[in-house]
Amino acid sequence: MTTTAQANSSQTYEEKLQTLSEASVHQHFDAFVDIDWDNPDYAIHHDDPRWILPEADVLGRHPWYQAQSRERQIEIGLLRQANVTKVGLQFEQVLIGGIMQHAFSLPNGSPEFRYSTHEATEECHHTQMFQEFVNRAGVDVPGGNRFFRTVAPFLPLAAAVLPEVFFVGVLAGEEPIDHVQKSILRAGDDLHPLLQRIMQIHVAEEARHIGFAHEYLAQRIPELSGPRKALLSVLYPVIMRTLCDIILVPGKEITDQMGMPRSVIRDVYWKQPESQKVLRDIFGDVRMLAEETKLMNPVSRLVWKLCRIDGRPSRFRSEPASAAA
Repeated sequence: MTTTAQANSSQTYEEKLQTLSEASVHQHFDAFVDIDWDNPDYAIHHDDPRWILPEADVLGRHPWYQAQSRERQIEIGLLRQANVTKVGLQFEQVLIGGIMQHAFSLPNGSPEFRYSTHEATEECHHTQMFQEFVNRAGVDVPGGNRFFRTVAPFLPLAAAVLPEVFFVGVLAGEEPIDHVQKSILRAGDDLHPLLQRIMQIHVAEEARHIGFAHEYLAQRIPELSGPRKALLSVLYPVIMRTLCDIILVPGKEITDQMGMPRSVIRDVYWKQPESQKVLRDIFGDVRMLAEETKLMNPVSRLVWKLCRIDGRPSRFRSEPASAAA
């Protein structure tokens, strides 16, 4: 463990929140200051080969996609990137609503209030950044599937009634996007510079947001009653898998636009052995959190397995997937 990690582990919950709040002050991004949208290099052209999906993307490595013509690969790739961005935007909107619900009931002097509002501010910038990308992409994408778009306005209410369930949902939405974006950035493929800049900003700030959700749950779960903790242990993997699919698996509207056969969709998400590994790798950090908070028990382990997201927990947060396989 590094000296920094040791120091962080010895901090109290309140001190960790203070550290996160100070980091938000000293390192933050503005969607229309830190991205030069009118830079000619950032222009989006529908014949740009950099929209061809990299092999780090589970669809990009699939034989069906690779068998398409260059023009179709570009078209599908841009639709894919724009739709994932739109889903991310919709999830961020749910998160902002839930964070505000959570903050509303916090007492005066609570360090959670300050950090929560820092996070909501950063997420607002993310929604602006994501929507601007979708607008400039020039493709009309729906984002999440119809079911998600229908229930999304009601999801923030969970933060007031079952805050621990809400913050599990926060991790369930943030971890898949973060994992995929880090994998693509680490692969070093020839990305479009605008998409690369958006990913870099998002990964940098999501590290704090994911860290807060981890710390909140590590603090909150041990305080739960036995029945509530038992219920959460079973809901935890179900929420993880459900929101992962909403975030990463394209819905019928967008797959129709892409012309993807249903057999290919089933293969890519998550029938192929390689894609099954990706699915398991996404949840290494949250399996670690479940172990640390005693949410792993014989029943919940079975649920993790049924959801096909079981496996070895990470040894530390953000452990590279290749090492955590």
